[in-house]
Amino acid sequence: MIENGVRVHRACELLSLPRSSLAYQAHPRHDDTLPARIKALALRYPRWGCRRVHAALVREGVVVNRKTVHGIWKREGLAFPTRRLSRKIRTGQHLPLQAEHPNHIWTYDFIFDQTSQGTPLKILTLTDEFTRRSLAIRCGTAFTSMDVKAVLKAAFKINGVPTILRSDNGPEFIAHDLGEWLTEQGVIRKHIDPGKPWQNGIAESFHSRFRDELLNMEVFSSPGHAQVLIDAWRAFYNGLRPHSSLGYRTPDEFAALHTATQAATTAVHSP
Repeated sequence: MIENGVRVHRACELLSLPRSSLAYQAHPRHDDTLPARIKALALRYPRWGCRRVHAALVREGVVVNRKTVHGIWKREGLAFPTRRLSRKIRTGQHLPLQAEHPNHIWTYDFIFDQTSQGTPLKILTLTDEFTRRSLAIRCGTAFTSMDVKAVLKAAFKINGVPTILRSDNGPEFIAHDLGEWLTEQGVIRKHIDPGKPWQNGIAESFHSRFRDELLNMEVFSSPGHAQVLIDAWRAFYNGLRPHSSLGYRTPDEFAALHTATQAATTAVHSP
């Protein structure tokens, strides 16, 4: 083929350009609906960043790399969640015991909110530190140690009994009757040092997500209304929300994977 009196292969030689590159035509691979889907996820979960959105897209079966999602995220002008300043632990401070398997350490604590009429809400959360699964969230206007015992008793029946139960030094958690009952169940109580909430970091982290993604996003008309929305969010958190510390698996997926891995390891080493 000759163009302007110069053969194509000769022109390519002069330009050091492979003929295959000259004939190449780009084929866009990205789905035109991808930006809309990313914007929809960002609108639905405004406290999520592009990494968690990418994880959600992968879970949906979308084949896309994280850099592509990041590029669309910037191009569409989507807001990044505000970065929180983390409290640094000084070298030499005593680090809390770390969970090594499911039901090794559970943590429980209270978080507070209110209804649209100003009624105070006291919310008890219970979390498995290893799997990050939310085992219970109970909402009320007040809690006694007996109320806490009832929540724990129901969780023990469903999930088994933990080895250690971690909490702060709230009156509901250090009550004598609750302590006696936990001792009867074979549970060791661990109370963090006063003024050191970082020793209960899993509970603090969970509360941060809980407040960001639900408490600050919803208006509760009553404690009963709050409990309905809380139950729905807990199911979403355990079963659908990718968790960064679990390799962007959900807590349910991580727990199931750990159980399967342990079963396979036991089978291999069985005589």
